[in-house]
Amino acid sequence: MSSLKRFFASPSRLFWVLQTGGWLGYFSLHYLSAIGHGKPLAYAWVSAAATAIGFGVTSLLRLGFRAIWNLSTGRMIAAAAALLTLATAVYSLTYAEAVFRWCFECRPESLLGYIGYFGSALYVMLSWSGLYFGMKFSREIAHEKEIALRANATAHEAQLKMLRYQLNPHFLFNTLNAISTLVMDNQNTTANRMVSGLSAFLRHSLDSDPMQRVTLDEELGALTRYLGIEQLRFGERLRVVVDVSDEARRALVPSLVLQPLIENCIKYAISKRIEGGTIAVRARVSEESLLISVEDDGPGLPEGCDGHNNGHGVGLANTRERLKVLYGPVRQSVSVRSRQGIGGTCIGVEVALVLPYETAKAGSA
Repeated sequence: MSSLKRFFASPSRLFWVLQTGGWLGYFSLHYLSAIGHGKPLAYAWVSAAATAIGFGVTSLLRLGFRAIWNLSTGRMIAAAAALLTLATAVYSLTYAEAVFRWCFECRPESLLGYIGYFGSALYVMLSWSGLYFGMKFSREIAHEKEIALRANATAHEAQLKMLRYQLNPHFLFNTLNAISTLVMDNQNTTANRMVSGLSAFLRHSLDSDPMQRVTLDEELGALTRYLGIEQLRFGERLRVVVDVSDEARRALVPSLVLQPLIENCIKYAISKRIEGGTIAVRARVSEESLLISVEDDGPGLPEGCDGHNNGHGVGLANTRERLKVLYGPVRQSVSVRSRQGIGGTCIGVEVALVLPYETAKAGSA
């Protein structure tokens, strides 16, 4: 099937296949119609002559149509009409000459007879031209649509890469700042471990393609590298809980989609508190959706315990935009709210992601 598709991918090759097939079909109808009207079997020569003439005239007409294709609409219509009239005149005269040579008594006795031959030829040429222009315009529209789809895909890819890589400098600045502080405090061993962890995380970040999705299990592995760096900074002040079902671990998610959410937790719930805090990553599958939540036990949103927030920071805004580009505005959602404890007190912030549940097997189908 693929080889056949490649064979017909060439417009020129497709034209000659259709041209030959169409005129062979015309020969069959012409000859069978003549036999039905009592013509002898030898009339096949007349049908063959009419077919050969039509094949040659329309092949030349195609060259004329190709020459006027890039003209303005008005000029193209006028030029096409002139070419069609000329082709009809040539076809009708040569066709009539072939018939008259075989059947002299078939020659019309009046002008109306010749007009009839011209009208019959015009019908054939007009039908051929309509098919030619219809297929030509159809291929042009399909080509333009393909170009538009490729341009749109390229724009989405560039947008996703920009959104993904925009996060790296922010994280890199914070980590290098921490390494600098460790070196100044003569904690060289810890600084060296942090440099090694940073190198491993950045290598993974650069190797991963923003257009490709990974399993949530692989995403959690990358998150472990990132948290390993942060735990060197905060020590026991940073506690992590991972509660992810086996079914959820098989789900496909955008690469490094959780890192900016964890970074926000560290920025607002861990680094600003002497006692630090706990970050929890939870995920489960509900019907056809993957539900992921990233929680902290920090002070909550500025809006209070009943507050909801769309997330206007760089990390949340980029996450929201990446998911919108990948899944569209309907198939995903990102919500941010304060968590409430006993007595209605605020016990942190929860960022909830809802994504379509897709596995690697389904994604490759």
